[in-house]
Amino acid sequence: MLYTRCIFHPFDREQEGVRISVMSRHTLSDGKTRDPRITPATYDLWKPRFAPPDRLVGDWYKRGLLWEDFERRYLDYLGTIEREVFALAANAVEQSLTVLCIEESPRRCHRRLLAEECQRLIPRLSIRHL
Repeated sequence: MLYTRCIFHPFDREQEGVRISVMSRHTLSDGKTRDPRITPATYDLWKPRFAPPDRLVGDWYKRGLLWEDFERRYLDYLGTIEREVFALAANAVEQSLTVLCIEESPRRCHRRLLAEECQRLIPRLSIRHL
């Protein structure tokens, strides 16, 4: 099972299994100051490779990129690291994993797109947004 969740939500280790931050950095909006709410106890693994490239994040947050264009570009990026995405999906078939990001809702968050791409690569993989 592959879960997605906001990194700030309380978690249930039994259900969520291994918690993986898929954020590029754990900072406040200034991009420099470490967010005190995100500590090593908040996640088990940090895989910034699954985060959108910095330029794409900037285009979304600072330059008004449309969500549809963000989705397309992020999925294109995931295509360049497909082996790693497949490995994540394969691990989620074997054990419960939870991918974490800062967005409250998965609706407009890359963690949802990552989970859906994992499911596309391994269709029997179940995903659930917590």
